[in-house]
Amino acid sequence: MRPPPHLAAPSAAALAAAFHAGPSHRRPRHRGATTMAVTFCRVAALASLLAAGAATALLTFSLPSSPIASATTRTDLTGQLPVANQTPPPPPTQFSAPPAPATPPPSPPSPPAVRPRKREPSYWRMAPEEALRYAKKEIRDAEPVLDDPDLYAPLFKNVSQFKRSYELMERILKVYIYQDGRSPIFHTPPLSGIYASEGWFMKLLKESRRHAVTDASKAHLFYLPYSSQQLRLTLYVPDSHDLRPLAVYLRNFVRGLANKYPFWNRTRGADHFLVACHDWGPYTATAHRDLRKNTIMALCNADNSEGIFTPGKDVSLPETTIRTPRRPLRYVGGLPVSRRGILAFFAGNVHGRVRPELLNHWGNGQDADMRVYSLLPSRVSRRMSYIQHMKNSRFCLCPMGYEVNSPRIVEAFYYECVPVIIADNFVLPLSEVLDWSAFSVVVAEKDIPDLKRILQGIPLRRYVAMHGCVKRLQRHFLWHARPVKYDLFHMILHSIWLSRVNQVELEG
Repeated sequence: MRPPPHLAAPSAAALAAAFHAGPSHRRPRHRGATTMAVTFCRVAALASLLAAGAATALLTFSLPSSPIASATTRTDLTGQLPVANQTPPPPPTQFSAPPAPATPPPSPPSPPAVRPRKREPSYWRMAPEEALRYAKKEIRDAEPVLDDPDLYAPLFKNVSQFKRSYELMERILKVYIYQDGRSPIFHTPPLSGIYASEGWFMKLLKESRRHAVTDASKAHLFYLPYSSQQLRLTLYVPDSHDLRPLAVYLRNFVRGLANKYPFWNRTRGADHFLVACHDWGPYTATAHRDLRKNTIMALCNADNSEGIFTPGKDVSLPETTIRTPRRPLRYVGGLPVSRRGILAFFAGNVHGRVRPELLNHWGNGQDADMRVYSLLPSRVSRRMSYIQHMKNSRFCLCPMGYEVNSPRIVEAFYYECVPVIIADNFVLPLSEVLDWSAFSVVVAEKDIPDLKRILQGIPLRRYVAMHGCVKRLQRHFLWHARPVKYDLFHMILHSIWLSRVNQVELEG
């Protein structure tokens, strides 16, 4: 039985029309009833829309799940936790899997091969000899250095091997410093004057937290902390010309170490070293056979003709003049090539076999281009000091004195002047790693009469390149109150380290 017309449910079209319809233009006779009717219609329409949405959601949940979904768990569309133990309905038969492609799609290109970074071993776990063998192999197989802003390749014989060796020295090298020995010969070296290299090296090594160790079992090298200058001042009898007391004193010191500690006897002194800058430094080691033959000696007087200095084992130590220990870099610097109007300059004491010949040919104002003096005359020094002469000269002459070494070589680097070395049989400082042909001129003693012609024969382009190398090399010959990378302290220590590494034999 159909309900009366006034109780029948309105159709969907009627609900929509009622919901969207605005107020009637005709004024209703029963305002309250009409308002209630409109409100009822809008609520009914809203209910109808909600019912339609619920039906759609129910239909969606009734669809089959993906074949790769889990058979026991499923996550709903709102991101809630999975519902356990709910088995999805079987897939409908009207849907079939898509056909497989005829050819597989191309695989994406593989990324370029990245060379794995080499893992450094734990050096502190290695025995000293094992670490040295490892370092020797690594230096031999050093990878090429393509670009390093801290190293200028033309200055070095092999910049790749130098860099790798220096890196390993920083990470591996440990030095034991003997505390034995009486002052002032031991532990109190000079820090000023022309023999200051031995003092500054000792000072900086003792202060080094990276390399100095108190546990001798960890050490790769053992340092004999004596000063050849202090030994001379303490024991030498003036005008006696007898150096044997100096050599006997050092011999007795080494014998005392050998009796007190086991370290010397293990290698007969091959892993020990000393640093001596006085001219008599080599002669202080002659009374002890193993000290002379086995110990690494860093010597300013690196004369290859006397049978004491051994190239490959010993190290040529740069002789540096320090005028102000608190400010070792006070006068460092020079002038550009365009402002260097003097061809060559020398001033100094006349002794030895080379300097008299130099003054005989070029001294006393014989040539305006060759400023060669015994001692700088006061009339000249009032206009231009010794240092100003070096800063205004293209070449600085560095003739040997009584011995082959000369502090003027390093002074030339300080004032950016190309050194001219006149000393036969002189093993040049740090020549284990440095290529001296890039920044210096070596003239044989017999060629002193042709000195001006030799210097003028160097093309300007070549000289400019050499001058540029001197400026870049300068940083490797500077002392700092606190050592910096690649400075003179580290360069000397590296050469001693490299000598020790070269002693060990590789297995196989």
